[in-house]
Amino acid sequence: MFRKIGIEPVGKIDRGVCASMATNRLFQSVAAQIVEMIDTGAYPVGTRLPGERELAEMLGVSRVTIREAEIALQAVGRLEIKTGSGVYVCQSRPAHGAALPNASAFEVTEARLLIESESAALAARNISDEGIARLGALIEQMQSGDEHAANEADEQFHLTIAEASNNAVMLHTINSLWRMREEIHEVKATYDAVCVHDAESRTEEHRAIFEALKARDPAGARRAMREHFHRLLESMLEATEKRALEEVQQRASQSRERFLVAAKAG
Repeated sequence: MFRKIGIEPVGKIDRGVCASMATNRLFQSVAAQIVEMIDTGAYPVGTRLPGERELAEMLGVSRVTIREAEIALQAVGRLEIKTGSGVYVCQSRPAHGAALPNASAFEVTEARLLIESESAALAARNISDEGIARLGALIEQMQSGDEHAANEADEQFHLTIAEASNNAVMLHTINSLWRMREEIHEVKATYDAVCVHDAESRTEEHRAIFEALKARDPAGARRAMREHFHRLLESMLEATEKRALEEVQQRASQSRERFLVAAKAG
């Protein structure tokens, strides 16, 4: 689920802050306020939330921030986004922290390749001009030189495409895969080790996905997304092989020192 949301008052936010909301995680604070309104009875179970514009004016933030907050709350079961109908409060509070599988980084990435490639193809048919603009801004953020900001932009880039697929099951599944990427220690460690060295490749691959979506090209979007994950899998394999080789060399060095000392002592 989204990480450690604290309930904080949100006042009027200037445009510069709104432009960098993916960096400062403003949507988490907004999500917390929506949860508080639900829990205090302002929006009972089963009711429809006000529209994005009304909520944005009420909380003093942009509509994009409202949308990100709603996506995060759908991922943890507090809201249900019904395309063409609105956003509804779910019937029951979900159990805290649904259990994650004991998955490897390769399994998570394989699943992401299969699912997110089709999500991109769907998004190419459905994405709005606003969604295209949002993706373009996120690519610029990936080039900022700030590793934390680039990682935040990466996540929001993929979730924006998932939302644009207009498929609630696809969105929920991709949100779950991102939870695995961030919350399973071995998976996160592997991604962190690879992404920090492949920042330029990652940005260019996301740009190729963006261009296919902008052209409303489903086949091109699917292909670009698959190529992104193929390259990621290859980088993971190289990193894993390098780590295994280093471990073998370290064990061999330790054995050499041990037996040479024993031989000299004899």
